[in-house]
Amino acid sequence: MRYVLWGDGESPHLLKWARALTVEGSRVFGDGFELWAASSRGFLPGFDDVVPPARRLALATKPAFEGGNAALLRELPRLAHWLKQVQPGWVHTHYLTSHGTLAWLARRVFGVHAPIVGSAWGSDILHTPERSAVQRLLIRRVIAACALTTSDSRHMAQRMTALGAREVMTFPFGLDALPPAPGAKIGHLFFANRALEPVYAPQRVLAVFAGVRSAWPDAQLVVANDGSLRAQLQRDVLALGLADAVQFVGRLDAAVQAQWYDKAQWYLSQPRSDSVSVSVLEAMAHGCIPILSDLPANRELVDSGRNGLVLAADGAEADAAALERLLADATDIAASNRAWIAEHALFAPAVRGFLGRLKQLAP
Repeated sequence: MRYVLWGDGESPHLLKWARALTVEGSRVFGDGFELWAASSRGFLPGFDDVVPPARRLALATKPAFEGGNAALLRELPRLAHWLKQVQPGWVHTHYLTSHGTLAWLARRVFGVHAPIVGSAWGSDILHTPERSAVQRLLIRRVIAACALTTSDSRHMAQRMTALGAREVMTFPFGLDALPPAPGAKIGHLFFANRALEPVYAPQRVLAVFAGVRSAWPDAQLVVANDGSLRAQLQRDVLALGLADAVQFVGRLDAAVQAQWYDKAQWYLSQPRSDSVSVSVLEAMAHGCIPILSDLPANRELVDSGRNGLVLAADGAEADAAALERLLADATDIAASNRAWIAEHALFAPAVRGFLGRLKQLAP
């Protein structure tokens, strides 16, 4: 069976899906399982280990994070032609308002016959449909075309059902394996690694950290990842007088990122819209104490004051007394969070169950 993974091949998240599908696809479907991949951009080098170049299509566009990607839409005929040549048993589209739209149009306009399965990533369901009635109508059409959809939080699954999803499987975009328990952490070191884009509210991360630093003058913040707001954030750091406390380290590979998780006692993530974040799961698995924004999916992970903090509103600061209490219990919190990840948020078993359901649904 030829199985096409369709999304952003420069995303480590899509690479993670590719690796899991390669292993679990053979277990569920047998030796006849073949993974193919199409990318709106290029492919990370890691794809060479799981999908040979002969089974890949790179459209080499540069889609903007906030949408309006006419260049990607212009590549629809090329994508549809490639899909017709491949003749896949399934097209698995990731991020429903961009890649999902093209998969739907390939079927509707160009006669591609492969059934679609769709994985929502967060803002494509929780944010984009609220922009306009047209966007909402479009996502309804895409979701209705999917034989099966996946969500990484109960909250987002409810939204998908309300938008017309036929069947939603809910499981976290979890870890490949539980990492080793971290060693000694730096008690006042904070780490943040969400994309530096408006939906993830990185200015809010700086504001929360600035409040922390008033209580802990030796506190340090490491900001990983990149995005359209990086230059503005660097100016904000200077304006807030935090130049000696905030370090921007850019995009990191998995090994270096794991080192920062292991050093940092705290993990800061303050998006305005989100589902269960793999970055938060990673941070919890590495023993970090999460400080999150007040979103339904975040409350599925954190009981505020017990195993992390959920800040109630944009203006809310992290209470110094609450931070001290959590820091005093940091060892127990790390053990509890890691145990929860081990039980509920490992990726391979979830993908195996997902493929088993696809096998039942196969036409």
